[in-house]
Amino acid sequence: MLKVLFFASVREKLDCAALDIALPDQGLDLENLRAMLWSQREPKWRGVLEQENLICAVNQVVVGGNCALADGDEVAFFPPVTGG
Repeated sequence: MLKVLFFASVREKLDCAALDIALPDQGLDLENLRAMLWSQREPKWRGVLEQENLICAVNQVVVGGNCALADGDEVAFFPPVTGG
């Protein structure tokens, strides 16, 4: 089972804070997870999860690109961070 978390404006736009996702037998990577999420939900999910500057973390470590996911992983999606 994967724990998928959504934070800040991502959570607000999707109207969802967290999901538990069963890991398919063939496994899953981050890009396939995103595609699975938007294909199973409202069209707005695709726009939110396809943002170029969306921040993704796996097990509380920010990842830059795709990575394999394992049973028990926690995946989090964050909006881009700005600062001054």
